Amino acid sequence: MQPVVAMALSAAFGWLCRHYRPPTVDSVNEIVRAPRRTGQEMDEVIEKAVERVIRAMHEHLGEPITIDDMARTAMFSKFHFSRMFQRVTGISPGRFLSAMRLQEAKKLLLSTSLTVAEISHQVGYNSIGTFSSRFRSSVGVSPTEYRQLGGYTHRLSTHVPRRDQGALSVQGHVWPPNSGQPGPIFIGLFPDRIVQGRPVRCTIRRSIGPFTIEDVPVGSWHLMAHAAPADYDELHRAGVVDNQERFVAAHGPIVIRPDSTPRPVDLWLRPRCIFDPPVLLAPLDLRAVAYSTVVSVIGHRWPVAA
Repeated sequence: MQPVVAMALSAAFGWLCRHYRPPTVDSVNEIVRAPRRTGQEMDEVIEKAVERVIRAMHEHLGEPITIDDMARTAMFSKFHFSRMFQRVTGISPGRFLSAMRLQEAKKLLLSTSLTVAEISHQVGYNSIGTFSSRFRSSVGVSPTEYRQLGGYTHRLSTHVPRRDQGALSVQGHVWPPNSGQPGPIFIGLFPDRIVQGRPVRCTIRRSIGPFTIEDVPVGSWHLMAHAAPADYDELHRAGVVDNQERFVAAHGPIVIRPDSTPRPVDLWLRPRCIFDPPVLLAPLDLRAVAYSTVVSVIGHRWPVAA
């Protein structure tokens, strides 16, 4: 070893010996506590990460987006990202992205003259057949019908499983939001925490109040409610709101067993936030049933409560 290097190392070692102090219990505790976050702080970090990903999804709907891309945006590992995203939104990141693409397609169908093929490409689909199939299964009508009907549907289709002797009813009460006046309220049971496809069972209330969903089959279901503002049609025509400016509520899963009656459910409507999956199911055009007391669906007739 060179004499100069040896002298430098010796001087450094001597300095450490003179200045080193063993850590005290208090100093160790302070170090341990420093990086630790409270549960609320960690929730805020996670929510900000998920919000960052959702905004990035919206900005790049027409591009391929992988789970790896999302995890990098969130700055979490892929494994932890998927878990925390589902925890915050109720569904997987892949399903949320798919729902956002279809929601954007709904918006473009009503606000532009683009063809269905152009819209499908603009929201990230390479096949118009795949796009049309997923649109119909999620929204309830084809893209062309959705455009022709102005964003509504004239009938609701439900899953109609074999009548089960254990089928029961789900009852509860829909409560108003803190501000704003909701219009007609759709309340349905779905397999997942997203309003898409055919509900297992559903009902519609014209205003807040008690509700009953009859003939609910045995299973595990999510109770979902949504309503547009009471003056939605006027605001929508004026370009003030889009079809996602609505009130939502969710509860579940509700487990229906043949040997027990489910407890009444309170649904508190609130404005939809960025973490709520888009409402994909086309709303029923109540103007088409204005003089009827029931809504006809495949296999059932659902009451429209006052």
